Amino acid sequence: MRQPDLSFLVHRQQLPDGDASFQADAALPPLDVLESAANLPQDDPLATLIAELRNYQAELEVQNQVLNYSQAVAESASERFEALFASVPLPLLVLDDAHDMVIQANAMALGAFQPQGSDRLLASFMPFVSQADRARVEQAFAQARAHGKSEVHEMVFNLGDASTMQGDLHIACIEVPRQEGPPTAQFMCAIIDQGPLLAERRTLQQRNTQLLASEKRLEAVINASMDAIISVDKDLRITVFNPTAAALFACASEEALGSHLSRFLPDVAATLPLAHVTTQALLGEMQAHTASGQRVAVEVSVAFEHDGTSTTVFARDLTSRKRTEAQRSALEMQLREAHKMQALGTMAGGIAHDFNNIVGAILGNVELAKTDSLHHPQLLESLLEIEKAGRRARDLVRQILTFSRNEPPARRAVHPLQAIRETEKLLRMGLPPAIELTIDAPPDLPPMLADPAQVEQALFNLTNNAVHAIGSAGTPRGSIAISAHLAMPQLSLVQRFDLMPDNYIALSVRDNGPGMDAATQERIFEPFFTTKPVGQGTGLGLAVVHGLMRTHEGAVEVQSQPGQGCCFTLYFPLLPASTAAIFTAPRLPRVKPQPPAALPVALHTAPQVQHHVMYVDDDPALVLLVQRLLRRRGYQVTTFEDPRAAVQALQETPRAFDLVVTDYNMPGYCGLDLLKAAQTIRPDLPVALASGYVTSDISEQALAAGALALIHKPNDVSELCAIVDQLLHPKADWHGRQE
Repeated sequence: MRQPDLSFLVHRQQLPDGDASFQADAALPPLDVLESAANLPQDDPLATLIAELRNYQAELEVQNQVLNYSQAVAESASERFEALFASVPLPLLVLDDAHDMVIQANAMALGAFQPQGSDRLLASFMPFVSQADRARVEQAFAQARAHGKSEVHEMVFNLGDASTMQGDLHIACIEVPRQEGPPTAQFMCAIIDQGPLLAERRTLQQRNTQLLASEKRLEAVINASMDAIISVDKDLRITVFNPTAAALFACASEEALGSHLSRFLPDVAATLPLAHVTTQALLGEMQAHTASGQRVAVEVSVAFEHDGTSTTVFARDLTSRKRTEAQRSALEMQLREAHKMQALGTMAGGIAHDFNNIVGAILGNVELAKTDSLHHPQLLESLLEIEKAGRRARDLVRQILTFSRNEPPARRAVHPLQAIRETEKLLRMGLPPAIELTIDAPPDLPPMLADPAQVEQALFNLTNNAVHAIGSAGTPRGSIAISAHLAMPQLSLVQRFDLMPDNYIALSVRDNGPGMDAATQERIFEPFFTTKPVGQGTGLGLAVVHGLMRTHEGAVEVQSQPGQGCCFTLYFPLLPASTAAIFTAPRLPRVKPQPPAALPVALHTAPQVQHHVMYVDDDPALVLLVQRLLRRRGYQVTTFEDPRAAVQALQETPRAFDLVVTDYNMPGYCGLDLLKAAQTIRPDLPVALASGYVTSDISEQALAAGALALIHKPNDVSELCAIVDQLLHPKADWHGRQE
């Protein structure tokens, strides 16, 4: 604003006092009206001054208005700052130039640093800083003084209630002017409590750690899963391929990643676009392809993500399951066959008693009729035919009993070559000239643990079947080879017969006959199954072989194809190195009859001393037969069909009998009971048991009860008579002729 020129006032003071032109008390024009110097007289300095003063006054008034407005704005800004300073949700402090004394603090700062009246006053800032962070805070104030602002992160404040607060310190340096001297510095400090954030951060870190551990566990589960796990994206590109999938599909994970799912599971790839109606789906059994194109049966299930960006496919290899199911089916079939054969054996043992009695009665009466028909050749010829048929029936019964018996064989050390040579002697006598028999058995083979008679019987049955097979083929010549060697059975055979995984003596019988198809091979060990014509086979030969190998803890294996002959292999266990004695099951001795020429008397002659024999059997025909036979031998015979009546007769006249022969199986009564009763009545009375179904248990019980012999039915007339003679004549030393 322009300053008015007042020099003319000095000149006016020098004017004379009587100057009429100057009126000291003249009133000045009002200053609220601005006059332009151009409108005033040019020669009147006072008027000019007045105009300038008025203009100056007007400018001062405008400046006052501006100052008043600025003051109002400043006061408003100050009020807003105070309100903001007080309402900011952060602890705010204003520190002096020494960054220690607190000039101003908001309510948040007071609440944070002085929550209780007994706490230390918030007058100084540095005592609240922890000792470990003071150096960083001093450095931050120095940096704020130099650059205007600075920050200190994650520092600790010691509060008044012995607790701490962890937070960030933000510092701003403000220059405050003074009336005298240079401006002074003040520090605006904002404190951000990081406790909740740090707690949340720790929680997040724990969650991240747990999530990472969960991901690692999930990865371990995926990698250790027995199922193939494949994850694909929305384009069916493989993103996860676990090791089981790599093994199942014969493809490395690195090579499989990025491949289309149809490369390994084409059926699944075609099904997935239609299966998104659910989050999980069991697709069932499907065909998968390995990397080399091989087909694999798998069971597939899928799991879908809700957003449809990922799909997980679970594929389970069914190869082992199918193999197990096949093995289970085979074992179930074998178990059914074993149960069937066991049932047949039980049935055979059940009917042996009655059938033996029938056959024995037939053969005995034929023998008696032959004696009475020596002068009738035609009748004798008919009787011989009846006898031939009866002997065939007897042999059939013996095969049935051999099949049905579960008693352990009398096993001992048997050399394979010796067993084969003994069988060869029997075969050479009836072997057709057109069939060549070869033997291949190294003499240095170790001995096997077996019953030599049963080994010969098994080899004879197999060779006899081979002879019939070659004969049925109509070939001019044939060959049969019997060999022996050390061998370990196949795993399937070991599992089927529950064998020990060890070496066995393998006796093989091979022929060049017509062979067998698979259907026939499944039934060859069934009792009474035969491919021979009617009248040429009973169907018990191979069933007997199967039973013999079962009791020997061995196995029988057959290999055959139509037109390529058959090969039967018998696996006998080796003799243990520590075994030196003969392995036998306890059984009663069976009396071996003398040859007919060596019998003490003929059938029609009587002994010099007549003995009284008691015969007990529930079969009337057999009772009558034995009575006639023994009476022709000169014995006094008393027969009983009721064992209780026999016991009563013994009680009445215990010294009237010299020998008791009783049947083992009788309705409602056992021959052992009669034996025990006879021993109680008369301990020195010899007793013999007769039975067509003899087991080791029966033999042990009879031996313990005091029986002297066990007669196996059916038997020849001469055999029965020889046993009675030997039991009634102990001085003949018949014990030396026992089996």
